[in-house]
This record gives sequence, structure tokens and C-alpha cells, in this order.
Amino acid sequence: MKLPYRLTLLSMAIAGFTQLSAADYVSDVWCADLGNGKYINPIIDADYSDPDVVRVGDDYYMTASSFSDIPGLPVLHSKDLVNWTIIGHAIAEMPDYAKFATPNHGNAVWAPAIRYHNGEFYIYYGDPDLGIFMTKTKDPAGPWEPLVLVHPAKGIIDTCPFWDEDGKAYIAHGYAGSRAGVKSIIGMIEMTPDGKSTIGQDRIIYDGHIENETIEGAKMYKRGDWYYIFSPAGGVATGWQEVLRSKNPWGPYEVRNVMEQGDTDINGPHQGAWIDTPDGGEDWFIHFQDKGPYGRVVHLQPMTWLENGWPVIGVDPDGDERGVPVRTYKKPNVGKTYPRQTPQDSDEFDSIELGKQWQWKDNPSALWYYCDAAASTLRLFSAQQPEGTTLYDLPNLLLQKFPARDFTATAKVQFFPRKKDGKITTGERAGIVVMGYNFGALAFESRKDGIYLVQTDCYKANKGGKEEEVEAIKVDGDKEMYLRMRIDYTGAKKALQKSDYKAEATFFYSLDGKKYTKIGRPVKVDVGHWIGAKFGLFCSRDWNSNDSGWLDIDWFRVTKK
Repeated sequence: MKLPYRLTLLSMAIAGFTQLSAADYVSDVWCADLGNGKYINPIIDADYSDPDVVRVGDDYYMTASSFSDIPGLPVLHSKDLVNWTIIGHAIAEMPDYAKFATPNHGNAVWAPAIRYHNGEFYIYYGDPDLGIFMTKTKDPAGPWEPLVLVHPAKGIIDTCPFWDEDGKAYIAHGYAGSRAGVKSIIGMIEMTPDGKSTIGQDRIIYDGHIENETIEGAKMYKRGDWYYIFSPAGGVATGWQEVLRSKNPWGPYEVRNVMEQGDTDINGPHQGAWIDTPDGGEDWFIHFQDKGPYGRVVHLQPMTWLENGWPVIGVDPDGDERGVPVRTYKKPNVGKTYPRQTPQDSDEFDSIELGKQWQWKDNPSALWYYCDAAASTLRLFSAQQPEGTTLYDLPNLLLQKFPARDFTATAKVQFFPRKKDGKITTGERAGIVVMGYNFGALAFESRKDGIYLVQTDCYKANKGGKEEEVEAIKVDGDKEMYLRMRIDYTGAKKALQKSDYKAEATFFYSLDGKKYTKIGRPVKVDVGHWIGAKFGLFCSRDWNSNDSGWLDIDWFRVTKK
């Protein structure tokens, strides 16, 4: 229930209100901390693809691929590697606005690496079409400096900086076969010590075509006299974790498989970060698992260094020096116990800024939304939808990642279509949406004879699929209503691979927030381009004019089914 108006204003005046709310947030639908000294994987049951982590003192910071969603490069914080919260983003807006004024599905920010060097945090990522980019800051919560194009190139991805003890610096990386014309190789290029440009030619340092097809995602470290490159191989949903090592950064490199699925139900366990505890007493590895429409969720594995200088990730029940992932395990020993915490999902819209869980499909316009903290509402203004397009093509979708396998999302809303000369303008619609290659929506729509609540769906939108109206009912357009979607897992009981993960979305509405009525038909949820499905809000119109209508959202809450 919302705070009274005077209390809302008081809460806004309290310094750090929003930050404290985020820091104390525990999702209603998933928390990995079991409260008994153990945790359950995934530690984040949401699509943080290609995660990388750095420890600075007793604080851990994570980033992940964001592709073309904005804000990009999420930054999460933890004190114990299990409990995480979103503290910001390193990219507020992509610099090439013309390119990112419309959805750029699957492009831009691929597999970043976060590092701490000389008192500053650095994030590097590869744009498969443009090259290697970098941003840095002294405060990981932001702001981050404008992006720097460190190395123009086509096909370079999965970049990781490394500063050596002798003052030299390098970038290890993979190659996108779709752009480079070759894959399954690891490259290296020297960079200037300030990390802003490169020196000399890019070089291949490892060829994985024989035994490690699709090797990529390089993360570079040094331990003793050895240089290590942690690289996944075998494909996103089906692969395993390789580690390369050499006493020269340029190689030649030995290679060993250090973790694979084995007989577990954690498919493709790979690509992530080696980290340790503040006292150096324990080693851990964070990686992802591809769960189809749910995206690439984040796991935490124990890691052990053998006397022969090779690591084993996970547990090794058969003693073959090749680990398998754990489902539950004791929490890392970081010296103390920290409160349970999760990335944010629900939003009361009590701030002058959107919650950090929200992302647009591309660079946002200031004309799309207004955070009215005094009224504790979010207002979405309608933006024009070009003729012949579907919601899949719109940049002004306000979405977030699926936070769990099964959940319900409910929004308390009121629709205000544009009026001209006292009459409602037709062709505006606004509501909730679940978005992937398939999508479904429940939205108000202004028509000649009044306001309708309409459920639509679309299949294979990425292939030109058409949006279809499933059911429409006339409603009182002057009243608040409650719109709801329920996500149900419909896949295999024991999912062993990506294709076993399936889900569907069902839509409901309510006039009083108590009794909900089903509308339309369930939508089979599908992935997006390199991402899991997302869900959220939209407001659009099919005409151009000097003003618009809007949708007011009182709150958006994610709860158990």
C-alpha cells in the first residue's frame, strides 16, 4: 500500500532513501541465501549473461552483457558473493545515437570484463561491429566516464584487460565468427598502460578448432609465474570451462578442461570470473547457465587450486581433476554474515528516477516518461509506432529481466488517452507486455466507441510475425485498473539442456485489486536475441501530432504466483 502523500514527501527528504531501499531489497520470488549458512544456485535467477566480477577489499562488483538495452553494463554489488543488489550502470546512453534510435537486437555490448587498477574501476567490452570499448570510474555506482574506443575492429568480442607487473598491459579476447569470418580462437593485443589505446598488431595466441570448438570469453589472470586465461568452449548452452596457462603472455598455452556438466542438470556451465575471499583463504568461480526463455542465469561454484598449478571448479567426486557444478553449498567464508539481498524487481515509483532494474530497448528519449515522486507514480507518454511494425520494433519498451522461474507481475494503472475537442483520439494503447521473439500484451486501446482492454500476441516477431488480437472488452476508461501477467514454467521436470526450459504467460485484469479475471490465451514465451525474455510496460500511438496521451503506473509488483 502506498504511503500517504505527506509521508511520501517526507521519505523523499530523507537522504539515501532510494539507496537504502535497494540495499535492503529481498525479492518475493527468489533468494539464493538459504539463511542456514548455505546457498542455492543460481545465486541470481535472472539473465546476467557473461558475468564478470572483481573484488576490491571486502566488496565484490559484477557486470554483465547488456547488448543494446539501455542503460547498459549493469553494475551489481555484494559483500559475500551470494547476496547481490544493482547499484548502477556504466552506460547511460550509447554515443552513436542515430544507430541506437531504434532497436538493435543482440548488438553492441558483448561479454564485458571489470577490473580495478591504480585506484580506478575499468570495464572493457567488445562490440562485434565496431571494436573494443572502455569506460572507467573511481566510484562503481557511477557516474562512469564516456566510452573510449580503444581498438577499432570488426569481429573482436569478449575482451579482458590485464596489467602486468612489468608495466605492460594486454587485452585478451575472442572472435565472433559472424563478423570475423573465423571463431574458436583466442587473441591478444598489447595496450598502452593507461588502457586507452592499443599497441601493434592483434595476434592469435590459441587455436581451439581441434578440441575446443567455439572457445571464447577470455578472462586473464596471473598466479605466481603463470598467466592464466579462463575461457568457455563448446557453445553457450552445451559447453564447458577451459583454462589456458603459460609463463609468457603470448604463449604457447597449455589447456585443460576444469568444469563440465557431468550428470548434473546445470547445462553449459562456463564463462565467468575467478575471485577469492578477502583473506585469500577461499577461491570461487561465478558463471552462467543458459535456461532458454529465462536467459543466462548466474551460478557460484567453489574452486580449488591443485598442487600441479591447475584449478578445479565445482566439486570433483571421481577425482579426475575435472569439476562438476554444485546446486547447494556452504556460503563463502568472508569473515561475517551479511543480510539477505537480491536484485530489485518491484517498483513503487517513489523516486525521481526509475528503479535500476528497468531498461529501455535503446537510447531513451526524455519525452517517453516522467517519474513523479511527489505523486508516487510513473507516467509513460505515448510514442509513435511506425506503420507496419509490432511492439518488437519499438525502442520505448520499459522492461526488466525475469527474476525467477515462476512469478506474477501486477501493475496498478490508469489510462489517459489524448483528447481533442473533448473527444478521445483513437489509436493509442498502453499496458503490460512480455517480450521475446514471441510476445504478448494486455493493454488499453482508444477506439471510436471508447476504451477497450485488449490482449494480443505475436509469434516469431523477429521473422516478421504479425500481432494478433485475441480478446477485447470495453472498460470504463476513467478508472484505475490492475493489469497482471503470470509466468508459469512449462518445461521438463528435470531440465538437462536449454531446450528443456519452457514458459508461458497468462494475462488477467481486476477492477478492485482483489478479484482477477483471465483474459485472452496463454503466450508461449521465447528468448530474445542473445537474451532471455523480458517483461514490463509500454505506451504507444499510431499517429504523429503535437501532443500525446499517457499511462500512469501507481506501482509495479513482482510476487509469487
